[in-house]
Amino acid sequence: MAAAEPRRPRADATRNRQQLLDVATRMFASAEDEPSMRAIAQEAGVGIATLYRHFPTRESLVDAVYRDQVSRLTTGARELLARLDPPAALRRWMDLFGDWIATKNGMLDTLLAMVESGEIAHADTRTELLTAIDGILEAGRASGELRADVPAGDIAAALIGIFTVAGAPEHEAMAARLLDLLMDGLRPGPASSSADS
Repeated sequence: MAAAEPRRPRADATRNRQQLLDVATRMFASAEDEPSMRAIAQEAGVGIATLYRHFPTRESLVDAVYRDQVSRLTTGARELLARLDPPAALRRWMDLFGDWIATKNGMLDTLLAMVESGEIAHADTRTELLTAIDGILEAGRASGELRADVPAGDIAAALIGIFTVAGAPEHEAMAARLLDLLMDGLRPGPASSSADS
């Protein structure tokens, strides 16, 4: 007798889970302190029992949001490259990275505790993000639109620095200017080509 296929989640359950993820992500990004589970459920328009059915603990919700954001960054790099030239894709990806950093603000205490306990492997996340940056850099090097001597780790460090000093919503214009400056430095220019000759 053939084994029964695993039951797929009902469509409304899948919608509820995605709605909760989207709302939690938005609330984490805009909150100064970690929002309560009840506040997230209310904002999502579901009962607290529905939230706990999908995410039994705060840690499980934070983990899901964190992994969803990392996945958006890694798939986002490929999607951006499919429709934009490498410099434009990298600049747009930097904005996505800023969104990810902002989301971490409202769940920082829980996230740090989870990294400390080993529930989230920080090294794995770093590898995924550097691979995403590298994919765009490789395309830019191949087309001659991005410098060949800048490693992905340097870009990640620069982004963390920018969003550390200009990550708050009121500093959005400053962050955009700093990201544009970073992009200017990543393009091969006359100075670097004349120095090489």
